[in-house]
Amino acid sequence: MIEGGMNYAIPVSIHMAVEILTIIHVIISLVAIASGFVVVAGWLGNPISLKWTLLFLWTTIATSVSGFLFPFKGFTPAFGFGVISMIVLPLALYALHGRRLQGRWKNVYRVSALIALYLNTFALVVQLFLKVPFLKAIAPAQTDPPFAIAQILLLALFLWLGFKSVRGSNPA
Repeated sequence: MIEGGMNYAIPVSIHMAVEILTIIHVIISLVAIASGFVVVAGWLGNPISLKWTLLFLWTTIATSVSGFLFPFKGFTPAFGFGVISMIVLPLALYALHGRRLQGRWKNVYRVSALIALYLNTFALVVQLFLKVPFLKAIAPAQTDPPFAIAQILLLALFLWLGFKSVRGSNPA
């Protein structure tokens, strides 16, 4: 309530815009995560096309940028993840295009791209525990053991992927 008894609600158009932004953000995020796993699989096995790499990088950038378009409610982990992504993604692009993955730049690219993919996937797990009734029931506060176990397993997966992709990479 505002002085004088007037109640100012968010206009319907802004609410609808946030809903549309959310849908677009989620779709872009899912494309970024899926294409990111295709790219990482390519690092571990058969090479993939540059199109998959660019799809992953640009949709991951779009995910981070669109995240900053939501109403700001103070510094949150999601905001921090967005900031980190906006630091590592230009580094990945520079390693890919500016340095052509020569020498150590191949590993710089892989590590920075994996960090961005991990942050997106971490956020996906958070959202799953917030939105999927079964997961929300077993970890309502996101401090419960099932949530912690899921995030620890995710981190372990990405550490293993990072080790395998960098170890298998020839920086020379």
